Parts: sequence; C-alpha cells; structure tokens
Amino acid sequence: MKKLILALASFALLPTSRAEEARPNILWLTSEDHSPNMGCYGDKLARTPNVDALAAKGMIFRHAWSVAPVCAPARTAIISGLYPSSSGGLHMRSMVSLPESFKMYPQFLREAGYYCTNNSKTDYNLREPGQVWDESSGQAHWQKRPEGRSFFAIFNSTKSHESQIRTRPHVQITRPEDVRVPAYHPDTPEVRQDWAQYYDKVSEADADAGRRLRELEAAGLVDDTIVFYYADHGSGMPRGKRWPSNTGLHVPFVVYFPEKWRHLAPKEYQPGGASDRLISFVDLAPTVLSLAGVKPPEWMQGRAFAGVHQVEAPKFIFGERGRMDERMDLVRSVTDGRYVYLRNYYPHVSQAQRVAYQFETPTTRVWHDLFVQGRTNEAQSRFWRNPKDVEELYDLENDPDEVRNLAQSPEHRAVLEKMRAAQRAHVLEVRDICFLPEREIHVRAEGSTPYATARDEARYPLAKILAAAELASGLDSTASPELARLLREDPDSAVRHWGALGLLMRGESAAHEQASSLRAALGDDSADVRITVAQSLGLHGGGDDLQAALDALAALASPQDKGVLTAMPALAAIEALGERGKPLHEAIASMSTAGESPDGRYNSYVPRLVANIVPGAGVDAPAKAKRRPKQK
Repeated sequence: MKKLILALASFALLPTSRAEEARPNILWLTSEDHSPNMGCYGDKLARTPNVDALAAKGMIFRHAWSVAPVCAPARTAIISGLYPSSSGGLHMRSMVSLPESFKMYPQFLREAGYYCTNNSKTDYNLREPGQVWDESSGQAHWQKRPEGRSFFAIFNSTKSHESQIRTRPHVQITRPEDVRVPAYHPDTPEVRQDWAQYYDKVSEADADAGRRLRELEAAGLVDDTIVFYYADHGSGMPRGKRWPSNTGLHVPFVVYFPEKWRHLAPKEYQPGGASDRLISFVDLAPTVLSLAGVKPPEWMQGRAFAGVHQVEAPKFIFGERGRMDERMDLVRSVTDGRYVYLRNYYPHVSQAQRVAYQFETPTTRVWHDLFVQGRTNEAQSRFWRNPKDVEELYDLENDPDEVRNLAQSPEHRAVLEKMRAAQRAHVLEVRDICFLPEREIHVRAEGSTPYATARDEARYPLAKILAAAELASGLDSTASPELARLLREDPDSAVRHWGALGLLMRGESAAHEQASSLRAALGDDSADVRITVAQSLGLHGGGDDLQAALDALAALASPQDKGVLTAMPALAAIEALGERGKPLHEAIASMSTAGESPDGRYNSYVPRLVANIVPGAGVDAPAKAKRRPKQK
C-alpha cells in the first residue's frame, strides 16, 4: 500500500505537459488552383478516387471560400488568421510585417509541443516573425519528428497549378468533347482542351493526396490523425483564378476525424456527410489551434469550426481582390451561401486587366481575340468590358456561372441591401487598409505595421476614406463637384486620391468640367494624386494640359528615381494614355527597371509594364530591387 501511495504521489508531481501529450496528429493535404471539381462534390467527369474515399469516411464542406482568388494572399490569410486587407498583405508580394506581439499559427503549435512541417510552399505576403516551422522544404516530413511528438504537417501539390493547364505536350485523358464549358467562356477547341487538361491535373493532385494518405496508413497512424484536404482557391482558368466571385473563391474542403478524436470534430460532423456551414480561410488558423487545445488569440479574425474552442457559424463569408501582379484593382465580395455580392471600387478597369501571366493560357488569348472581333455574347463579353458594374449580385442556385447580374432587379432589392450592408460593415470591422494607395500603406506604416496603422484613426481615418471611395466609384455623374472639392480641400491624401479617381472614372465630361481643380492638383504633395490627375488630363486635355500631364508622369515613372511603388501606377497611367503617351515611350524603353521596393519579388512588375507600353522593351532589363527597411 505504501508503494502504491508513493507511486500515485509521484504521478501527481509529473509536469502538466505529460497530460498535454495526448493530442491528435494533424495532416493538411493541399493543392492549387482548382474548384470543387471532384467526385465527392458530384462532378461526374472528375477522377478523384483518393479524396472521394476520404470524403466517404469524413465530411465535405459545401461552402468553403478562400479569402482571395490567388495564392499569396490566400496563404497569407491562412498563416495569420487575418484578412489580408486587414494585415496589409493583400497585394501580390507586398511583404509586410505583423505587430511584434503576433505569431503565425505554427509558432503557437510548436510552443504547445507539436512538430510542424511544411512541404514545401510558403508564399506569404507577410514576413515571417522568427522561426515558423521546424522544417519547411521539399524534404520536410512528419516522419522526422522526435519520438513521441505529435505532428502538424502540410503537403502541397502543385500538379493542378494554372501553369500546368497550359503545359504542352500533354497526354489527354479527359476528352475535350466531354467537358462542360461555363457560360462565360466561348466554346472553342482551345477552351475545351484547357478545361480537359485542367481535369487531368486535378486527378494528378488527387493522386498526390493518395500517396500521402498511404504513408499515414503504412505508419499505422490513420486512427491518430485528423486530415484536411483543400485547394488554395478556385480554378486556374481565366475568370476563376484572380476574380473574387464564387468561381474564384469556392474550394473543395474535406475533413476526416478518426473515432479517437471525434469529440473534436465540427458539431455537425457525420461520416460520409456534408456541412452547409460557411467556412473561410481565416478560420483555418483558429481551427487548428482549437484542435490542439490552444485558445485562439483574440486578434485572429476567423472562427474555429472544430476543436475545443469551436464557435457558431458566421452568417457571411468574405472575399477580396487587390493588386494582381502588375495590375491594380479593388474588389470586395461576400456570400451567404446562396447569393454572391461584389462591390467594384475600381469600375473603370475591366475584370480582365492584362496580367501577363494570365495571357499565357490559350483560353485567355482566344477569348480575348474573339471579344475584339465582336464574336462573344453578352455573358462572355462582360469579362473584358469596362467600366465594370459598380455592384454585382448573383444567385448561385439559379446561376452557378454568375453571368446574370441581379443588382438592378427590383425583386432582389432586399437581398442586395442586405449583402451591401454586410460588405460595408466588414470593411469597417476588419479595418481594411487597402483603401490607401499601395505606396501609402508602406509610407504611413513606417516604423510600425499596416495592421497597427489601420487602427490609428489619426493615421487612417477609415470611415472618411471609405465614404470617398464609395462616392468616387458610385459613378453618379452629379458627384463631380463634390469629388473636385475633396481633391482640392481634404487634408488626407487618400481622400484627395479618391477624389481624383472619381473624376478619372467619369471620363471626359468630368475632366473638362473640373479642369481647374485637376490642373491645381498636379502640384499635390501626394505622388498618387498627381499620377491619377495626370492620367485624366492626359486622356482628355489638349495643348498645355496634355504636356503638363506628360511632364508629371515622366517625373514619376522611373523606379530608379522614385521607387517601384511610385513607378508602377505611373507606368500604368502612361499605358492607359495609348497614343497620347507616345512622347514618353523612348525614355521608358531605355530606362532602368530597377528600384527600391518592399521585396525582390516585385522585380518582374515594372519590366512587364514597360513591355506593354513599348513591345520588346523592359523584359530583359535588370531589375534588382533594393529592399525597404524592415518594418517594426
């Protein structure tokens, strides 16, 4: 008896971490650039036996959205649990820092005792705050964990990436004649071939998932491991990837909870079942922490949908589009599972701004050529036209291809107002900092971070800036005088910029009516204001106004002199001038494309813009960026 008492006493004195060792392993299998075109989602053309089998013993989420329709901001949302528009990491390769007290979710898991590996892509728009992973490389694997340690592991398949859809030669398995061409695409042999190859590549991604699942089975760990499978955003086909509607954001999402860990599953979990809960990529960080028994920090903006800290489902989930490579845009979207609403704050640019990488896909090129030739129907033409509709509303139940805009439908007025209010409230709640020009995000956050700056009303008066953005992008022709007043008088440069943008969006009549305000603003302290004003005067002015506009743009177009974040919008404005910008072409063709930027991954953007202005120029020019000082 004495020995038993001593043994129990010794056990009681063991560190509490011993009890914490009883945690599930967690395996995430991810893939790139594909929508729920899988058998488990009812797609009869798909060949995805491995994920289908996982779903048969697990559960699918019918309404899972990536936050952004392109890789880097999507992963930025996952790794942080923050909307990229809130952290400042929305624009491609923007590379901003989190506040010093914030961590990426693997750091919380490692502190809790997990061995964390990532194989192999990171591709965040956030700088890593110290060591994030135990290993992140093509050789990273949970098999390397110390004995007795629970693991968290990601394996990412690149087989279905956009680039693989267009890689030739390709041994076709899916027959092009069998694919369903969505209503927004023209039905041509090139489009059918790309869609068929897309299905083949999704099958290859499924095979990669199968190999990882068999590794788990061979190790005898199936009963100890929670498994997720998801894609990083929608299809890599044009108007899927990069566009924040359902086609660009809706992803497959499959979860499996073995019996041992069923108590951590979503409340609605049923083997072989499906959930109608709305989930978003911002939910992944708090969810994985909840599975590990770690309470998600208050600053995370997602909602845990599983684990001990799971919370109730949201009524809406949200999407966002910012700069896509060399092209600037500002779109916000929201869905309640049936309806999708989009608000276009840059209606003066088309959905299909010429992103060089997207034009490498045959579908993009043939679609563009048919549009130029006047051979596309209304549904197919809207991708290329500008201005875009200010608001878009789609009923996924009756229009899954999102080609019939119901924003002007009297029968859907109540739905429109509900979705509009949800989208606006979300912008204010998360303190969306991307209503600033990209250069100003970095300037205003100097010595701090964009996230902290967005919460400083003195540095970022969001309500006032958002009101200006709504007025500017609303395209009401009677708003020109008020926009001109904002341009002339407002002390905040972002508000003045939206005043200038609003006049630019309204075209020739506004440029002529408010010419004196535009001329005066060529001397504005803000480079972004000067660029936008110069574009208006350059497009619609003559004589002295045109020359003054060209002089202003020439002074701002050199990345070597002004930095990449100033040169990019200046070059885009010069490109928009077309023949009117021709006096600047020779100087642009010969200038260095290198300049100060937030990160070396910006290097390709200025050369691409230069090549669009002067074909053949810029592409081979040196573009070694000087990195900005690291934000604190």
